Amino acid sequence: MKKLSEAHKEFIEHLKNKKRTSATILAYGKDIEQLVEFLQELSKAHVHEVTADDINGFLAKLQKNGYTPKSISRKLNSTKTFFRFLKIQEYITDDPANLVDHPKFETKPPRILSPTEYRALRDAARDDIRIAAIIEVLLQCGIRIGELANLRTDDVFFGNGKEGHLYVRPQENRNERTVPLNKSAEIALKRYIEIRPKTANKALFITKTGKPLLVRNIRTAIDRNYRKAGITGAKVNDLRHTWVSHHLSSGASLVLISKIAGHKRLSTTERYLSLIQLPHGEEKVKLEEL
Repeated sequence: MKKLSEAHKEFIEHLKNKKRTSATILAYGKDIEQLVEFLQELSKAHVHEVTADDINGFLAKLQKNGYTPKSISRKLNSTKTFFRFLKIQEYITDDPANLVDHPKFETKPPRILSPTEYRALRDAARDDIRIAAIIEVLLQCGIRIGELANLRTDDVFFGNGKEGHLYVRPQENRNERTVPLNKSAEIALKRYIEIRPKTANKALFITKTGKPLLVRNIRTAIDRNYRKAGITGAKVNDLRHTWVSHHLSSGASLVLISKIAGHKRLSTTERYLSLIQLPHGEEKVKLEEL
């Protein structure tokens, strides 16, 4: 009989062997740890003892503790993946999680900043050259916050009269790619590099002491500038959403935008089409600045 605590550890190793992202492994690990703790409160220590009612009880407790339907659904995804693993390993014969339904919830459409909003955000950050450059790169290049934090000084290629580009390094399950660097982003980056502390650290965005600027630091700084600009309900990734929707609404090729954004599936890019109104006529390939 396999203990839940042992199966939990094996599941984490399984995810690592499958080369799942560190964020996925961390999230799944915490979700199953939470489930195991709940089951231990029910005096259930072995995997074969778990029933669908137990899992529904776990979800009910999450709801009571204030978790949103979306968060509960994500934790149920982790649970279902865990029990599929247990069945494949033949630790259980029946899968109780297969009998549990996801809670219903509405998926909010991507938040698209209006021209007034992203101009106000720029104005809010204009006295902080580093954060201004970060906002401009996210807004003009459409890269993810993790990709921005991973940029190095030698990943920036200025155009010198022509269009430059950023080299986005491969990260876990994402491939490398190059992203166009327009004039606005190039100017902001040049201003930042001029005042960037001299250090042996190759990270592009660094602290005053020369350490790499972490994702949480970047997110906190941008959230602070959202508040300063009077923008509500927006997050860091909405700069990326704004980039995608702006270029699609300007008539840029769906395939081109999907490639530059690093979307694995074209359907991910297509979901923005319902939020915008495409212009009539031929598609424009040149990416205009926001």
